[in-house]
Amino acid sequence: MTKSKIGLYLNKVNDSVTLLRECGIQPTPQRIAVIEFILNTRSHPSADQALEQVRLQCPTISRATVYNTLNLLVKKGLVRTQIIREGTVVFDCNINQHHHFIDEETGNIYDIPWDQLEVKGKDRLKDFEIVEFQVILRGRRKKK
Repeated sequence: MTKSKIGLYLNKVNDSVTLLRECGIQPTPQRIAVIEFILNTRSHPSADQALEQVRLQCPTISRATVYNTLNLLVKKGLVRTQIIREGTVVFDCNINQHHHFIDEETGNIYDIPWDQLEVKGKDRLKDFEIVEFQVILRGRRKKK
């Protein structure tokens, strides 16, 4: 399944079983619980945070099942890993190009649309072959 097809599924498909099958993943109740959580969250959870939330729906799920399912979703291109908190891998279901803002007060991570920032000078990095980049902004979210 191509990234563009995955994007269409992420935007249009509510049927987790169909999504798993289309990606060649055998649906199980545990995998369904994990994918429904990860694709419906706006946060960027760690595996332990995902485990905590998934256990609310599926109390007997093991840590290994959650970790293995998350890694399988990454392998299939449904979710990306990000190391944007020191020493912590978080999972991001937004697989489109985007940047991140980390609120240092709350620890919340927000997606910043790709076209909201402009990065100049990439072409001057002659000693590097850039395959991907993102900007990570840190600060505090303004109070409304």
